[in-house]
Amino acid sequence: MPVYTYRCESCGVQFERHQSFTDAPLKTCPECRKKALKKVITPTKVIFKGSGFYATDHKSPSGESTPPKKTDAKEKKDSPSKESKTASSEASE
Repeated sequence: MPVYTYRCESCGVQFERHQSFTDAPLKTCPECRKKALKKVITPTKVIFKGSGFYATDHKSPSGESTPPKKTDAKEKKDSPSKESKTASSEASE
């Protein structure tokens, strides 16, 4: 069950409560009994356990990192290939 933090806008008391996702949010302060409770938004805790996300999911099988391969896709887009030049010159003759 998630833990929610509440703060009373009237008296300023702050506390945590274990609640289910389907439970209605609390509205009445347990200290001053006024309906002034608001949920406090807190960052979630992330715990990485084990050998690590990067080491298990993104490294090469041998354990050594490999440099990214250079692609000639940009060059192919910028300049027409030899085959298309030959075909266009033959068609014009």
